[in-house]
Amino acid sequence: MELHGALNDFKRSQGDPRRFPGERRSTAGLFSGLDERLVHVAADGSIRDYSYPLSGLSGIDRSRFGLETDGDVRWFDDSCEQRYLANTAIVETAHTVGDSSCMQYDVTIGRLHLTHFVLEEDAGISGDVTLHACLGFAPEGRAGRVGQLWHDDAVEVHHDTERDFLAASTGLTVSGQVPERFAELLAAEPTEFPRSPADDRYEEARLSPTAMAEIELVGSAPSATVATLLSDDGDRADTLERIRTSVAEHADLEAVLAAGREQATDQLPVPDHGIEDGTSDLRALALLRAPTGARMAGPEFDPFYRYSGGYGYTWFRDDAEISRFLLETDRRLELGLGSWHAKSARFYAETQLADGTWPHRVWPHSGRLAPGWAHGRVENGESAEYQADQTASVAAFLATYLRHVDPDDELIRETLAAAVDGLDASLAADGLPERVQNAWENMTGRFTHTSATFLEAYAAIARAPVDEALAARARERARTVYEALDDLWVPERGSYAMRIEDGEVDDRLDGSTLALASAHTEYDALEGVEDDRLDRLVSHVETTIDGLYRNPEGSVEGLARFEGDPWRGREQEGEKIWTVTTAWGAHAAIELRDVLAANDREEAETFDDRGRSLLELVGPDGPLRRAGGYLPEQVFDDGTADSATPLGWPHAIRLATASALAETGPLTRPDDEERVPVRD
Repeated sequence: MELHGALNDFKRSQGDPRRFPGERRSTAGLFSGLDERLVHVAADGSIRDYSYPLSGLSGIDRSRFGLETDGDVRWFDDSCEQRYLANTAIVETAHTVGDSSCMQYDVTIGRLHLTHFVLEEDAGISGDVTLHACLGFAPEGRAGRVGQLWHDDAVEVHHDTERDFLAASTGLTVSGQVPERFAELLAAEPTEFPRSPADDRYEEARLSPTAMAEIELVGSAPSATVATLLSDDGDRADTLERIRTSVAEHADLEAVLAAGREQATDQLPVPDHGIEDGTSDLRALALLRAPTGARMAGPEFDPFYRYSGGYGYTWFRDDAEISRFLLETDRRLELGLGSWHAKSARFYAETQLADGTWPHRVWPHSGRLAPGWAHGRVENGESAEYQADQTASVAAFLATYLRHVDPDDELIRETLAAAVDGLDASLAADGLPERVQNAWENMTGRFTHTSATFLEAYAAIARAPVDEALAARARERARTVYEALDDLWVPERGSYAMRIEDGEVDDRLDGSTLALASAHTEYDALEGVEDDRLDRLVSHVETTIDGLYRNPEGSVEGLARFEGDPWRGREQEGEKIWTVTTAWGAHAAIELRDVLAANDREEAETFDDRGRSLLELVGPDGPLRRAGGYLPEQVFDDGTADSATPLGWPHAIRLATASALAETGPLTRPDDEERVPVRD
């Protein structure tokens, strides 16, 4: 998103109680793209790239489409209907044009995006029909020092290395659009595009990121395909040939749909998994996935960091948790995700720091360090501005990967050995992780959540096919953390504290502490969990779920992030509901169910009911689910979705929880292995 667009949105949105002015939202509309390009199709059919994290290319910044009939241009509005076609990432958008319908189909394949428009037969429109397409590109994220080349049947918008191309199956007539001038940027009202082409500086239209194209719709059901292609390969002639060939090969609807179905077959595993939202979850995770196998947290909606620190990056916490949930689900449902698991493991091995830890966040398309505020281990190695739970989450996944996918992967064995060194360096003498940043990235302290991830990582490594000395060391560390967790117990509340900070116990309820369920599931398979600890876990999960539950106006319900959470509240008083914590609560309840059942505890059925109830809130008919099966990060009390949409983390949790509940038979842990005998 370039500054012009951000300022226009600021003008349109300021004063809105549920919008943060200047953002590029994806809380409505659907995404297309399962490779290295991610294109959003808004409710009015306009398209926009969210591709930079996946490919390093910026592409389309803004667009608008309309139909001209009898000399009158009708621009599409947001009254359309949208859906995905079957088990694909093909977005179908239905526009109403007078008394007829115009259908729009969007498919993104690699760096190519296809948009096919077709009027219904016998539409009752006489004469020629022309599609008007106004597209603003942002090569390398720039709005200035950009130029256009008009190649008769294609337009090229370029800055330096990135070049963005536009072509149409029926040809196009091109004109430029003069970008906003300084006075317009400062004006109170936003500038609407397209604008009148009349201007006394004829060359300015060629020095603009915005192109205006008129494209004839042809045939008995008038149609045409519009294509855009992003490139940085330096060969203009070759790229021109590719977009010309692509648009010719996909001139008709069947060819476009066939391309989208073929892509889904290759990139989107959709066997008969029997889970209603399973395809939605896999599609959302595939949309966010780069060719490296790494995923960005969510589509970037705040590129200027105006209200957040950005979302279009790979966090090792989120990504490793997603990887673990996918592996858990794959083992149950046989989804055929072996290549996904292997790419994730390889990416983690390649991005590990020399001290065995992982940085705050990286670019998913390259693994290179991305901007962040928790790169303490990169800066000096001793700062508290480091999120140790990220290293623990990656280590836990890699240990599980070794145990279930490839026990002979020597690179992963070496990565795990270094990871134990990184974990040990953050473990204090009392058995708890030292002062670091938390999972929510908004405070420092000694957190229950961080401790839970350390317990799970150490226990998982102790169970993995690694060097016996490393396994024994990890087992001992797991016992140490397990015992030290007593220091975080708050008997007055019947729960574990959020953190200890400066020697004081912060006893607020925190959704991230639900990670204790996963940690004790892993530890129970290693050593066993005694009844006193099970009593505390039962109390903690019940107290946390009950204490964070919100049903503010009867329109939405779910779990808040933590008590007293003030983030992105706008005019709302009180904490917002988060899909991550709601789904996390469901998964934690089911994991605790299995641990309790394995230990012959009668509370197992109670947590089965709790897990199912919470899952329903993010499920097919739940109040937190959006079109396309999307889960936004947060919702306001009136149900308005906010922040990154779709957010990958809750989609993975929802999928894993649903797969656990879909299992038949007795209540048993997903891992059917016997406990590993104690090594002397």
